[in-house]
Amino acid sequence: MDVPLELTSKAQLSELLADSRIVVADFYATWCAPCNQMAPFYAKFSQKNSRPQVATFVKVNVESDAGKLVASEYAVTALPTLIVFENGSVVEKIKGGDLQRLKVVFQKLTDGIQNANSSAGGSNSGGISWKGADLPRGYVDVSDSIDLRGLELLNADESHFPVRNLFEKNRPSALSKETVTSDKKDWVESDTDEQLLLFTPFNSAIKLHTIQITSLPPKDDEDDDEVPMRPKTLKIFTNRPHNLGFDEAEDIDSTQTIEIGENDWNDKGTASLGLRFVRFQNVTSLVIFVVDGDGDGEKVRIDRIRFIGEPGERREMGKLEKVDDDAD
Repeated sequence: MDVPLELTSKAQLSELLADSRIVVADFYATWCAPCNQMAPFYAKFSQKNSRPQVATFVKVNVESDAGKLVASEYAVTALPTLIVFENGSVVEKIKGGDLQRLKVVFQKLTDGIQNANSSAGGSNSGGISWKGADLPRGYVDVSDSIDLRGLELLNADESHFPVRNLFEKNRPSALSKETVTSDKKDWVESDTDEQLLLFTPFNSAIKLHTIQITSLPPKDDEDDDEVPMRPKTLKIFTNRPHNLGFDEAEDIDSTQTIEIGENDWNDKGTASLGLRFVRFQNVTSLVIFVVDGDGDGEKVRIDRIRFIGEPGERREMGKLEKVDDDAD
């Protein structure tokens, strides 16, 4: 079998997504110079990392009938574009010939493929990153755009619950059968009451479609007052230069307010919160205010947060927005 595969039909891609844990698709055209420059690099990487039922690499000619259909379905608007699927969902989308970003993604892919290959037939914890819920079609996890150095979380005891816990890529320890010791806490809890204020800056302007929040409080095997709650009411603010204060967040209008119901949580403890997409088109920072929790307790717990949408356009050397037929 040739590696990478040349896509011949839309149905073929559906079969590959069902059969292989990781699928990488390179969208190209024969007349695209950056596509031709990337082709040997992609071919060498795919030949080295292709694994049956674990990692499959395909090339999609956007000038073919099948390529046109698939490119339209996944909103491919620049060439070359590389899309990475994991368990059938888009997890990365790299537009243009950004070789530096490709190297970062390929290294992450290598690690993910090795983990997935070693866990084949056993646990499904391998792969690029743990997912609490499926991604909306056509959108990707843009959490890698977070400027981790600028994160700020108010009303949490960061000596026990560092804010970066929220954006860890591994499976939450609460979903593991192993007992979690006090020095291995990988979630966040509020401190003096149920409220939290999270300030998240991004490295580039993103389009935000969905926020996925995972909350895994322990079962009611303790006093009710001691068991943390899941968040219930969220107020979300965009493009603030810094975090808000609690009084300010209470008083001013939010970009969107969300009420999370009991039925919004899936079996992995994750709620996918759809945003009013038109209001989240050019987001450089986000403030999430947890107003209250779902219950009568005194604390709120959050294990993971994922931001889903479209990554910002990086104006870097080698990035191709559009290729003209008469380009030199």
